[in-house]
This record gives sequence, structure tokens and C-alpha cells, in this order.
Amino acid sequence: MKYYIIAGEASGDLHGSNLMKAIYQEDASADIRFWGGDLMQGVGGTLVKHYRDLAFMGFVEVVLNLKTILNNIKICKADILNFQPDVIIYIDYPGFNMRIAEWAKKLGYQNHYYISPQIWAWKEGRIKAIKRDVDYMYVILPFEKDFYEKKHQFPVTFVGHPLIDAIAGRSKKSLETFKAENELDDKPIIALLPGSRKQEIAKMLSIMLSVVDDFKEYQFVIAGAPSQDFAFYQQFLTTQNVKFISNKTYDLLSVAHAALVTSGTATLETALFKVPQVVCYKGSWISYQIAKRIITLKFISLVNLIMDKEVVKELIQEDLNSKNLKIELNKIIQGESRIQILEEYNLLEQKLGGTGASKKTAQLICSKFQ
Repeated sequence: MKYYIIAGEASGDLHGSNLMKAIYQEDASADIRFWGGDLMQGVGGTLVKHYRDLAFMGFVEVVLNLKTILNNIKICKADILNFQPDVIIYIDYPGFNMRIAEWAKKLGYQNHYYISPQIWAWKEGRIKAIKRDVDYMYVILPFEKDFYEKKHQFPVTFVGHPLIDAIAGRSKKSLETFKAENELDDKPIIALLPGSRKQEIAKMLSIMLSVVDDFKEYQFVIAGAPSQDFAFYQQFLTTQNVKFISNKTYDLLSVAHAALVTSGTATLETALFKVPQVVCYKGSWISYQIAKRIITLKFISLVNLIMDKEVVKELIQEDLNSKNLKIELNKIIQGESRIQILEEYNLLEQKLGGTGASKKTAQLICSKFQ
């Protein structure tokens, strides 16, 4: 069978790669073309475009890159027509994917959506397009099933969260091995996860690094994104006691004592590794002002959204500064706040369901053609 998969970000590449592995187990003769990244490419199939050429963060950034985005949509449609897949699988990335889904549905392609657009956060009006253009939806957050089925009468399948599989399936390294391989000293590690896009790294990393000199008994390690070269990070490395490790985020989180994390999937990954964290977010002034007026959620991090309360501290926009970051980091490296966070993380993992999200989704997709 022929599968066409579209993932437009680093997290989509991770989940897409695990889904592809599961599809190959279900369908040994699967022919897969995809938009994604290095992880998906490592599984097999044919990469059409890398997500590093697709990811634009914020309202202003999207407008400035509109010509590129529209050209990518044109390329994608032409490639689908040439490939003639049996099924198209969309992984999150709604601004792009919903446009393709609308077009594909009119041409009779079967549309499967894995990892729902976060319309419960904003653009809830997209439900009309989802009902019209999506044949099957597989959701990964427990509250999404009620949102779709009870509020909008649209049937979906909760498959569990694929991060649990991704973390459970990784090969583990000891703290000593990790430190030796990456030339780290014996100090406890504070991980810095500034994001994967250049725009967010540029905004986050300088602020994160501003507290390094206040925590000399710790070593800070930047988790470099696979989509960015070290040269881009180098401009921010103006202080001692900071190391850079590229494309080893899970290894880093598995040995970290605490973390400063840019809002996004990484907040949930950090929680599943049981690392106390401070969540950071700072966008352009215009993008933030727009978002503030249309997003009505109480929290921005997945950890707090799933638990429906403040488990981890969120420092947003003006609140993200050196003074506040120092205060909050001090709270999580020792004491009662650290213990409470770790207890809540255990409850969070239970809410997310067990392992097997990728396998369940692949089986459901393949079963539609048996």
C-alpha cells in the first residue's frame, strides 16, 4: 500500500518515525513518501522536503514567509498527484496540513489525522473543516476525546501519547558514560532546551544563559536541535560553565537534575523524564499581542494543560527575565517544590495512558484497507 505522510516540525518527525516503524510492521510492502526530518528518513521511505524548510513560528513570521509556504503547498499537491497514495496521514502542523486535506478530500483521497490540531487552544472554528475533510482522527491527549465527541459530535480515537513509546524504546546510558562521552564534569546538570526553530532559539537562549553565573555549583548543557548547526548557537555562548550537545536531547534529559524549557512538546518530554522544569516562552511583541487575544487557555505548557493546574512554573513574555528565572530555578533544584513536581509527574504519566500509541494508530490505518 502507498502512504503519504506530512510532518512539519521536529516533534512531528519523532512521532512520524515511530508511526512509520509501526506501519512497516503491519505492512511489509509499504511504500512511503513523506515530509519530515532525519528520524523519519532513518526509518526508510522517501523524503520529499525537510521540516527545517517548513517551520515558521508566530503570526508575523508566517506572513513574512507566506510566499515560501504557498510554494510548498503547491509542491506538496503536485507530489501527491504524482505518487497517488492510498492514504494521506497528517501529523499535527495544521496551517499547512488542513489546506492539503481540503484539497485531497475533494479529489477522493482518504485523510487520516494523527495528533490533532490544537483547536481546543485556538481556532476552534477549524472543527468545521475537520468534520468535512478528515476521515479518521487519532488523538493523543486524554481531554481531546471529550472535546471532539461531546462538544463537537465528531468521533475520534484516543491512542495514548507516542512520547511514552519514544522514551521507553530508547537505549539508556549511565550518567558516567554520558558525561565521559560529552566531556562534562561531575557537577549536577541543568539542561537548556531553547527550542528547534531559529526564531525561538534566538529569543530564549540568551535569557536562559543569563542565570548561569548564579549557579556555579551546576553545569549548564544546551540541547542542540538536529535542524540547526552549532555555528548558529555559537553567537550566544559568551559565558563559561556551558556545554553544547547536539541531537542528544533524550540522553541529556535522562541525566539532568533540572531544566529550563521552551514551551512546546519538550515540556512534556521533560516531565516524562521526571526532570523538574521552568517553562519559558517569549515571542515577538506583535505575535504575543495577537495570541493573547485569541487564545483563552489558562496555561501554555502541555504538563499544566493535561493536569488542569499549575504543576510547573510558566514564565511568559515580560515575566521571562533573569530575576524571575533565577528565583524559579532555585525552587526546583531542591526543596518542597521539587518534590511536589516529581509527584505530579507520576500522576501525569498515568493520565497519558500506556505504551503502544504508534502501533495502535498504524493498525487502525492499515485495517481500513484490509
